[in-house]
Amino acid sequence: MRRPAPLPTTPESQGQKDAASQQVRPKRRQRAEAEVLPLSGGEVPSVAEVGIGEPPTEDGDAPQLTSTRDVWRAARARRKALRAEIRRFTQRSRRRRIIWWSVAGAVVLLIGGSVAAAYSPLFAVEKITVAGATTLDPATIEAALEDQLGTPLALVDTSEVKAALLAFPLIETYALEAKPPHDLTVRIIERTPVGVIRSGAGYTLVDAAGVALATTSDQPAGQPVIDVEGGAESDAFESAGLVIRSLPENVRTRLTGVSATTVDDVTLTLNSGLTIVWGSAEDSGLKALTLSTAMRANPDAATIDVTSPHLAVVG
Repeated sequence: MRRPAPLPTTPESQGQKDAASQQVRPKRRQRAEAEVLPLSGGEVPSVAEVGIGEPPTEDGDAPQLTSTRDVWRAARARRKALRAEIRRFTQRSRRRRIIWWSVAGAVVLLIGGSVAAAYSPLFAVEKITVAGATTLDPATIEAALEDQLGTPLALVDTSEVKAALLAFPLIETYALEAKPPHDLTVRIIERTPVGVIRSGAGYTLVDAAGVALATTSDQPAGQPVIDVEGGAESDAFESAGLVIRSLPENVRTRLTGVSATTVDDVTLTLNSGLTIVWGSAEDSGLKALTLSTAMRANPDAATIDVTSPHLAVVG
């Protein structure tokens, strides 16, 4: 199969092509003449004479050439900039690490110094003070704790302090308070006696929990005799102790006897001969108010029953 013959060119198109070729040929001839330089005396022209690295001409036909020195300068500038950037980040990281290590060192030094000072003789116990003692003699308690003198406040042995205070049954609770640099304060709360229990050994002073505080041959003044079924460890004694602690002051100071066989039949006796039937320890606060009102209204009463907290039965 034959290729179709090209279309015949018109005289106008042929003339345009000839004009375009005539315009291109002078430019090519000029470029060739510019690239070929005559040699004088057989010497090789320098790079500057040839025009390497010169900017392109206005018509854009001559290519832009770069010298080796320019490339080397650009590479050196790039390496210099890279080293400066690396140095800048390295200095910043080093500065940050120095700051962090300095802060950590200061904290460790502060904590270590504080701990070392706390456990050193600089904070040794030189004075022991007892606060809260009313019945007990504070000097006696301080003498019992003198083994702690010279001990650093942080090394005070609480077990030894507890063992020394167990010798004082009147102490119900205690707390240690260190006051740097040399003071140790012992705050105590004494047990409140509610009466005495009569036995063959004499009169044993007890608190509301039935803890024996002291034993004497004679009845202590102002302490009622507690007579309950089952002794100090019974539920009846616990109920009687709660009733005694809830009594108004004007009744508590006149109390001479407390009896109970169960938790629900606590009975009180005053020095005037008045008998108070209290019942259980429930609603003791309201019963105390009812009793005070009934005693003011009936000063000559022989018995007052406040088993019902809202109504007193006077006999």
